[in-house]
Amino acid sequence: MRWALALLVALLLPAAPASAESPPALEGVVVKVVDGDTIHVRLPDRVEKVRYIGVNTPEVHHPTRGEEPGGRQAAEVNRTLVEGRRVRLELDVRTRDRYGRLLAYVWLGDVMVNAELVRLGYAQVMTVPPNVRHQALFVTLQRDARTARRGLWAG
Repeated sequence: MRWALALLVALLLPAAPASAESPPALEGVVVKVVDGDTIHVRLPDRVEKVRYIGVNTPEVHHPTRGEEPGGRQAAEVNRTLVEGRRVRLELDVRTRDRYGRLLAYVWLGDVMVNAELVRLGYAQVMTVPPNVRHQALFVTLQRDARTARRGLWAG
């Protein structure tokens, strides 16, 4: 009888999720801020051009459109956050874009820079599957920034 009860409990309890392996995280120092959503990071063995996953900021150096309104402000906020700082790069399913840039969620301690730029109103959500891990967070932060008229939403 005891084994039947144990079996019943085992069947009724939700199974613990299988531990999904997290993609490897890389650490390095930001050596250049290109614009609001692209940086160069010195890793132990190389320098990588890194594009933030899930967000987009106005362009500073677009080849056909030139500088977009808010581009300099977004770049400056990004520079203030990360320039010269040690960051952790969290990768997602797709690790490179069509231009060869490393795609990452960029972390300063416990703060995800991608999310912080959206929260402050200097980046918009740009979801490109399969890299969707933090999409819900970005959408919520964008809605809040827009409602509060923060950053580029102020105008």
